[in-house]
Amino acid sequence: MWKSAERLSITKKDRDVLWKLANGRNTAQKLVLRARIVLGASEGLSNNGLARTLGTSRPTVLLWRERFQRDGVDGLLRDAPRPGRRKRISDRKVEAIVNATLHTTPRDATHWSVRRMAKAQKVSPSTVHRIWKAHGLQPHRSETFKLSRDPEFVSKLRDIVGLYLNPPDKALVLCVDEKSQIQALDRTQPVLPLRPGLPARQTHDYVRHGTTSLFAALNILDGTVIGQCMPRHRHTEFIRFLEQIERSTPRRKDIHLILDNYGTHKHPKVKEWLGAHSRYHLHFTPTGASWLNMVERFFSDITTRRIRRGTFHSVRELTRAIDCYLREHNKHPVPFVWTASAAKIMRKIKRCKELSETGH
Repeated sequence: MWKSAERLSITKKDRDVLWKLANGRNTAQKLVLRARIVLGASEGLSNNGLARTLGTSRPTVLLWRERFQRDGVDGLLRDAPRPGRRKRISDRKVEAIVNATLHTTPRDATHWSVRRMAKAQKVSPSTVHRIWKAHGLQPHRSETFKLSRDPEFVSKLRDIVGLYLNPPDKALVLCVDEKSQIQALDRTQPVLPLRPGLPARQTHDYVRHGTTSLFAALNILDGTVIGQCMPRHRHTEFIRFLEQIERSTPRRKDIHLILDNYGTHKHPKVKEWLGAHSRYHLHFTPTGASWLNMVERFFSDITTRRIRRGTFHSVRELTRAIDCYLREHNKHPVPFVWTASAAKIMRKIKRCKELSETGH
């Protein structure tokens, strides 16, 4: 028979809480054990007897008896903080790896890889990966940017962003552009369909069956698109598209067209047509800033959803697919929402210029 330990003194309230913990269906097993240790100790059971009965060790029984005496029930509900593993890499080494990543490159490469950096700094690849992740460093990635050199950049930016954020009353704002040289590509073998665990597969090589150009005008208010495929994208085709816009829009409303600086849009014949239709007002994006034209967002969607993975045996088939996409899009149009102000864009461009000048 084990010798009884000193009986733990607990209040009725604590006993009720401990009993619920010890018998709760959803209580973590470690909390169940702790509650049973304290309840047994409150009945005067010996430490060795509790350990044998509960399938644990005597030091564990002593630990939670003492924890309850010191912190009460709350002490059972939380684990004491642990010191953790000692750091194996010094702050100086971390700084050296970060600086080498930011300011140097390997002799025979354009950027560091995890293994190259690990070998150069005499540490493990996992250490380099952990340090890069902690500091947000991704040497394997690269992005492109372009700064417009248009001397009228600011005025054109404010003009177009103003149309997006505060469109004029009783007028239409249309983003107009051409997606030229869309290829009717036919794969050399049939496309293998999607299967569980396998994506759809198509051959890398293809056969060209000609091209078409999509003229599109995106209505920024409701998201509808006026579109027409034509074999070329000269000024004559652009005038034909303007005539389609003329037929498709209410006659009494002014129309503001947002365009890029492609020569077709400024051809004398185009200017002559616009002179005969006074309700049209042209707004040109800055040179090298086609991203300001929201129709580019529509072109991205139609490329991703319908053109890039499509298989077309002729230009006519490609044109029918584009026309079908336009019809379905216009049944349930969703407008793109422009949120950035001209001032916000200018601040970003200013920071980009400063970084490009300093090289950091």
